[in-house]
Amino acid sequence: MKSLPHALRPLMRPMSAVASAVAVVAVSIGVAACGEKPAVGDGPYAELVAEFVPRIEKELGLPFKTPPKVERRSREEVGKFVRHQLESERGKAQVIGQEIVYRMLGQIPDTMQLAPLLQKLLEEQIVGYYDPATDVLYVVDGAPEALLRQTVAHELVHALQDQYVAIDSIQARVDDADRQVAAQAVLEGQAVYMQLRIDPNSASALRMPGGWDRIRDMIRDGSVGMPVFGSAPRTIREGLLFPYLGGADFVRRFIERRPEKELLTDLPTSTRQILSNEAYFTDSAGSRFTPKVVTLPAPRAGSVFFTNTFGEFETRLTLVQHLKNDGLAVRAATGWAGDHFAVIRNGNAESLVWATVWDSPIEAADFLDLMGDAARRRYIIGKQNIPAGATTRRYDVSASKTYGARTVTLALEQISGKPVVIYMDYPAGSTPPIDTRGITVSDAAGTR
Repeated sequence: MKSLPHALRPLMRPMSAVASAVAVVAVSIGVAACGEKPAVGDGPYAELVAEFVPRIEKELGLPFKTPPKVERRSREEVGKFVRHQLESERGKAQVIGQEIVYRMLGQIPDTMQLAPLLQKLLEEQIVGYYDPATDVLYVVDGAPEALLRQTVAHELVHALQDQYVAIDSIQARVDDADRQVAAQAVLEGQAVYMQLRIDPNSASALRMPGGWDRIRDMIRDGSVGMPVFGSAPRTIREGLLFPYLGGADFVRRFIERRPEKELLTDLPTSTRQILSNEAYFTDSAGSRFTPKVVTLPAPRAGSVFFTNTFGEFETRLTLVQHLKNDGLAVRAATGWAGDHFAVIRNGNAESLVWATVWDSPIEAADFLDLMGDAARRRYIIGKQNIPAGATTRRYDVSASKTYGARTVTLALEQISGKPVVIYMDYPAGSTPPIDTRGITVSDAAGTR
């Protein structure tokens, strides 16, 4: 789906809020009527499949290797599927891990449980989904005609993508969320942008000056109209939106420069590449930006419960939640060059360690300042007098009704010749969860 938070990205890819919002936009622009196309096979929605398949093949420059399969599902069956994903052993572990990270960073309320929210979001949003495990496009019974058309178009793109790249393998990569989100953004963004292009009216709007910008704003505004989605924390909403809107914008920029059929053979490997032309569109793939690999040492006590990467996009989200300034958050995340975080459990105590690499000391220092300010605001701590040029921050957090006393530290250090900001949040009175001297920074395999 997702593009729910990290937790469900590898678990499922059903139709989500934004794809539904695209349908709303298409209706407002004007949806083309079905033509008299011959049915493909005898399955449900064969007429729609027959109408959309040749258009999609023409736009992408890729043929379906095998005919797409479409089946109906009741809303009850879809709800059961969602619950199964959330309640699986892997699903539970990832949802709980992400919930802890979001709570500790103040991205969600301290008392919020993530799994019930995800369940409600999915049940509110799903109209259809392509399941790479079965190679079948499932459509929920009773969907409005306009929404049905957009759903089938969107998910047919995923069915075609799956015949050229292994979608289930992309979803299964749970150890590098930044890379996973970047790939997911291409898959969802391409499906969104295709929805718009194969409808004559929305395609005309896209060709108008500023057309994509207006459509993007309409999609964003339309998605907020869903009650559960609209009331979810900003991190959840933006995490849902990014693969669809950020991904569609990347696809638009890609096809301005290269044939679209090359997109699936050259997937971005970081959200920084989705966000920045300079990070992806270079003379050769070898000169393209590649994140540094950050390795954290084993904890001094306890064990690692959950670990992953944030990437530039979620680094922005972490900052904007508390800074309340999108421009500052973008500036502070600029120059991100790699990261890794870990939730460490020692008995009932939980700690968070997050190390980020930066392109330059100046960008690292800017992040240190603004992430320190975000931490201070998260725990409602007064401003401190910090000496100019100081490379460390420490905040002593008093206990509240929802969390015990905490210590938050930030430090800017040089590791392997690179500026690294180390953020730690751990129970007050305890030893820092790791020895930061054990952090290593290296190039990704196969890069210089």
